[in-house]
Amino acid sequence: MLMPMSDIATSAGKVRVLSREESFAELARRINDLAARGPASVGLSGGSTPKAFYAWAVRTGALTAEAIARIDWHVSDERCVPLASDDSNFGHAIRGMLDALGVPASRRFPWPVELAPVEAAAAYEAAWAQRSPTKAFDLCVLGLGDDSHIASLWPQCPLIGHKTGPRFTATEWPSRGWRLTITEAGLAQCGAIVVLVGGAGKAAALREIACGAYEPKRHPGQVLREHASRVTWLSDQEAAAGL
Repeated sequence: MLMPMSDIATSAGKVRVLSREESFAELARRINDLAARGPASVGLSGGSTPKAFYAWAVRTGALTAEAIARIDWHVSDERCVPLASDDSNFGHAIRGMLDALGVPASRRFPWPVELAPVEAAAAYEAAWAQRSPTKAFDLCVLGLGDDSHIASLWPQCPLIGHKTGPRFTATEWPSRGWRLTITEAGLAQCGAIVVLVGGAGKAAALREIACGAYEPKRHPGQVLREHASRVTWLSDQEAAAGL
């Protein structure tokens, strides 16, 4: 039986088995450490776990003044909806954390969702090319779907397998509409990648990504195997039970 705070080495990176609050504290520590070294960029994720992290970070004051002043905030993928929408990943970051912590507008970098999807992705990529031609996020935070998707790289997504090209692009997810997402090329340029995983419903996906036969079209999270030395999975015991 897995015990809290255990580390498991896998082909997709290190899995740290933690409670939810321990995972949040580890993520906050990494953000604070980045800020202590100077200005840096963090790509947040969407979903219920990041929303819980935002509330926890505000309640506990876990992020330092340096982090509030020095971190540029992004999201690794986004729905093509206004920021005010309840479906907006960056909108949740604004309402759940950035406003409450007083993060200045100059440190907020939402996708330009007022544009059409392909134009929005091109504009976001062009802005990155000007700001940082050879590096994406210093820290990329991802979630994991029970279908093994990460960011908006979904099973059978035509973007999977393209290791060069734009770091950020648009993709039309069948039955879910257009998404804006980091690509494999973008993930390759991230300084570190942290994946938040919680619940028994994610156990099968995490097992396939970490231990299964290499079929990234079926299990998109397997693309992280190429970057395993820079990937840490912050998982609760239920999600890690199959490892």
